[in-house]
Amino acid sequence: MEPIDIGLIVSGGMLVLVVLGMRVAFAAATAGMIGLIWIFWAKFGYDPDRFGKAVTVAVKTAGQVPHSKISSQALSLIPTFILIGYLAYYAGLTKALFEAAKRWLAWVPGGLAVSTVFATAGFAAVSGASVATSAVFARIAIPEMLKIGYDKRFAAGVVAAGGTLASLIPPSAILVIYAIIVEQDVGKLLLAGFIPGMFSALIYGLLIIGMAMTIKNFGPAVSGFTWKERFQALPPALPILVVVMTIIFFVYNPFGGDAWGTPTEGGAIGAFVVFLMALYQGMRWSELKDALLETAKLSVMIFTIIWGVLIYVRFLGFAQLPNAFSDWITSLEMSPMLILVCILLAYAVLGMFMDAIGMLLLTLPVVYPAVMALNGGEGVSAADATFGMSGPMCAIWFGILVVKMAEFCLITPPIGLNCFVVAGVRDDLSVQDVFKGVTPFFLADAATIALLVAFPSIVLWLPGQV
Repeated sequence: MEPIDIGLIVSGGMLVLVVLGMRVAFAAATAGMIGLIWIFWAKFGYDPDRFGKAVTVAVKTAGQVPHSKISSQALSLIPTFILIGYLAYYAGLTKALFEAAKRWLAWVPGGLAVSTVFATAGFAAVSGASVATSAVFARIAIPEMLKIGYDKRFAAGVVAAGGTLASLIPPSAILVIYAIIVEQDVGKLLLAGFIPGMFSALIYGLLIIGMAMTIKNFGPAVSGFTWKERFQALPPALPILVVVMTIIFFVYNPFGGDAWGTPTEGGAIGAFVVFLMALYQGMRWSELKDALLETAKLSVMIFTIIWGVLIYVRFLGFAQLPNAFSDWITSLEMSPMLILVCILLAYAVLGMFMDAIGMLLLTLPVVYPAVMALNGGEGVSAADATFGMSGPMCAIWFGILVVKMAEFCLITPPIGLNCFVVAGVRDDLSVQDVFKGVTPFFLADAATIALLVAFPSIVLWLPGQV
């Protein structure tokens, strides 16, 4: 049996395990180990006496993966970004941000829901974790919306959908993971996520306003705030801007010349700045302990997924599946743009059964080379490229599209993690309630993705200035 055939069989088996409910990390690691043993045993001619040697070689091959990849300095960004979010919560930045958004935006139709979306976008700028964003605003925003008569399902849907913005708006843990997988510049990817992230928030806001204007008793506007009260709400929320600028200044020096530091150093400095803010606000030892423990739990979950999937990725290399898939994609007699759209639709389907990080880790080693080949290769110039952009820029554009699809997967049933988080925080909500509440946001995400595909400059303008 050829390695490609083994790769297809094992990959199919792994998908079955995931659908049956096995965690992605363990399903991928199991499939990867079985696949490696099978391939090496096949090389030994399926000799029963050499099966033990095949197992030994497979274990040694898989054992090299976790340390060699996880020791990457760039991955240390993940726990620092997550810690920033939890410390910001204890520093009171979330309440201040929501209050400022409410005083400035609540007067529009559906204003409190719109305020929630933009508050989550602001919090996403200091939190790299969608889960943390959803959990925080489920406690803050949902009670406020219920007080003035919002349907509890829609209120929960607003928070769950708003939480997904943390996947794009820097600092973003999932963008860091993408950059490491495809070996692209972390700093440029983080910058590239800013405009699409805010663009997504704007689309969400317009959707809510449209619903409020057409559906009777949907969500009353909140008025009565004076201009003095609005301006008084700004200073407590300004530390958010300080943290964001601190990180961006380290990633990219806006005054020209070399960057002041690496993204990893920027993340660490950002976490330290938020820590000082939290201390100033009177954070107690128990709250710091909770922030550190929650950061550790979420980081371990992410790193476990990475470890397991990297074993599977090593197997894919031996099975030669990425090259075979790339050759097959480029041989199709279809428009490259149509093929790209089909790939994005496939991500939408996969997201119904897999978590976002696991989905990207599993698919990118195969899909990314194919997309680069469609564009003309890694080193192609913009003049010769199929999509009209150079290889590095195409990698950034595709990364934002894929991460936006990952956002979409955070709210799609039956796996949508943000929906489970919101339901877990609120005793009066079931997971089914939250899934019903996020349904309108599927249309908003579809519109956003279509615009990002049609107008790549939305993604590429900011990183193109570096």
